[in-house]
Amino acid sequence: MAALAWLLIPLMAAIGAGMWGSWAARNRRTGDGTELAGYAKFRAAMEKPEADQELAEGGPVLAGAAAAEPSRMHRAGSGSDPARVS
Repeated sequence: MAALAWLLIPLMAAIGAGMWGSWAARNRRTGDGTELAGYAKFRAAMEKPEADQELAEGGPVLAGAAAAEPSRMHRAGSGSDPARVS
């Protein structure tokens, strides 16, 4: 009877492996529609044609605090460079 128990263990393992293999090889349905829509939104947001147009004309695109307070920006040749020691 003990030999029969030892033979059932590999048999049950083989049956379990076959069931797992059939489950792992199943056809999975994925919802690519929402992911593709999100990617299209991302591409549209990254294009920004108005910024490209301003850069082509030679003007810098300032946003945020730099656009609101241009006096805080360092001007070249103003003599107020703290890193320069004379």
